[in-house]
Amino acid sequence: MNRQYPPGSTIGVMGGGQLGRMFAIAARRMGYCVHVFTPDHDSPASQFADATTEADYRDEDAVQHFLRDLDLLTFEFENIPPETIDWCARQIEVRPAGAIIETAQNRLREKNFFSENGFPVPPFRPIRSSAELVSAVEQLGRNAILKTIAFGYDGKGQQSISSRDLKDVWETRVSDELILERAIDFEKEISVIVARDPSGKMESFPIGENVHRNHILDVTIVPAAIPESVAKEAIGIASAIAEKLDLIGLLAVEMFQEMGGKLLVNEIAPRPHNSGHWSLEGCFTSQFEQQVRAVCGLALGSTELLRPSAMANLLGDIWQFGEPDWLAALAFPNVHLHLYGKHEARPRRKMGHLTALASSAEEAARLVRRARESLCKQKL
Repeated sequence: MNRQYPPGSTIGVMGGGQLGRMFAIAARRMGYCVHVFTPDHDSPASQFADATTEADYRDEDAVQHFLRDLDLLTFEFENIPPETIDWCARQIEVRPAGAIIETAQNRLREKNFFSENGFPVPPFRPIRSSAELVSAVEQLGRNAILKTIAFGYDGKGQQSISSRDLKDVWETRVSDELILERAIDFEKEISVIVARDPSGKMESFPIGENVHRNHILDVTIVPAAIPESVAKEAIGIASAIAEKLDLIGLLAVEMFQEMGGKLLVNEIAPRPHNSGHWSLEGCFTSQFEQQVRAVCGLALGSTELLRPSAMANLLGDIWQFGEPDWLAALAFPNVHLHLYGKHEARPRRKMGHLTALASSAEEAARLVRRARESLCKQKL
C-alpha cells in the first residue's frame, strides 16, 4: 500500500528511548503529532511527544487504547514482543512491517535470512546444547564468539570462547538459545543507512566508519576511509537487503570489511541507528527526518553530505566525577551537543552524543574526541 500520511497525522512510536526522542523532534518540527508507547516513566521520547501511554508492552488493553487515535505506527527499537506487533498490525498500518522487526530481533533468524538470500555473512552455527557447541567449535574453530539469539546489543550476551573449557562455557551461559559466530579479522567496521519509501524508491546516506570501545560504538567518522568500489558494493548490499525485506522506513546495515577488502554483513536495524547521529548536523536530511519521510510516504530528502563529520557517544562513565563540563566542550567551534534526558547516569549507558564538522573526516574525528575529553579533563 502506497498510502501517504501528510503533516497533521498522528504517528505512534513503540519505544521511548533516545531514538524515539530524536524522531519525535523531527516529526513535530514537520507538523506531525507523536504518541509514544513505553513502559518507562518520563522517557527520553516522552519529553518531546504530544502524548505518552505508559504501560507494559504485553498489556493488550493498553495497546489497543493506544492504537485508537493513530494514523500509522513505527518502532524505536526491535525488542517488542511478537504478540504486541501482531495486535498492532491487525488494527493499523505498521511501517516497517512486523515481520522485519521480528527478523531483526533474533540473531538466528537474521543470519538465516542473510544466508538464504545470498548476502555475505561470517560462518555461524545455532547452539542449543553442549554437544552442538562442541560440534560447532570443531567446524568453526576456537576463534569464535558465542552470542545470545535475542537482546544482544552493545556487547550484551556475548563471550569469546578462545581457550576456555567448553563445559564451563556451556554451564555459564546466559541463555539456552545461542549462536556461535566465527570472529572476523576485519580492517574496518562500517555502517550503511538506507531509506526506502512505499513505492520502492531508495536513498542511502554516506557510509560511516565505526570505532568501538568495549563492544559499544565509540566514534563514527563520515565519510568512511574506504575505496569507492567498496563503498559502492556496500550500498548495493544494503539496498538489496532493504528490497528483499520490502522495507518501508529506514535500515541500518553494519558490515565488516576484511583485510582483503571483502565485505561481510554483521547485523541490521530497521530504524535509525547510533552510527547515523552525525547526520543531524552533517547532512541535508537527518536520519530521523528521513525516517519520518519514508514511513509517511513523503518524498525522500537529500542525503548529500554538508561537511565531513564525526559523532562521539557520551556514556554514563563520563559522570563519574560529577556533572561534565559542558561549557568546555561547547567552546569548540563546530561541535554540537545532544543529551537524551535520561535521569540516571550509569556506566556504559548512552546518555548523549557530540557531533563535529570539519574540513576532513580525520579532523572531525580529532575535534569530537578533543571536545569529549574536555568534559572531564579538569576533574581527572
